[in-house]
Amino acid sequence: MKIEVDIQVACENQNLPSVEQFEKWVELAAASQHIKEAEVTIRLVTSEESQMLNLTYRGKDKPTNVLSFPFEAPAEIELNLLGDLVVCADIVEQEAQQQNKQLSHHWAHMIVHGTLHLLGFDHENDDEAHTMESLERQILTKLGIDDPYQDH
Repeated sequence: MKIEVDIQVACENQNLPSVEQFEKWVELAAASQHIKEAEVTIRLVTSEESQMLNLTYRGKDKPTNVLSFPFEAPAEIELNLLGDLVVCADIVEQEAQQQNKQLSHHWAHMIVHGTLHLLGFDHENDDEAHTMESLERQILTKLGIDDPYQDH
């Protein structure tokens, strides 16, 4: 498997996972869909950048944990680029604290969740949400992480 993860750090948060952790999480999500070769960019941002992007692309004027931007290459261009994940480190940290989750477990969940969005999964309706959340649970179980939805 050859998954290339490019990390861009555009925030000052000190509690960031290692490059190896990001790579492992993306690889597990990609492997769940039999993707053997791909590239993903993960940009770690401030609340301000997250809010600006969330407003611009989703019409929601607040920061969010993860935004996914799938790459859609023209038919004549062959690229294994899945797309970009934009993750607000401060929001991930706040959510982990509020939900009483280990920070590394919540990071893993957010990266797996975002990567599945890049692979075409969504949670806009109950059926899609059930499918996506089930897959997230399966992937996170491989990492020894409890069901992130158990309290929902």
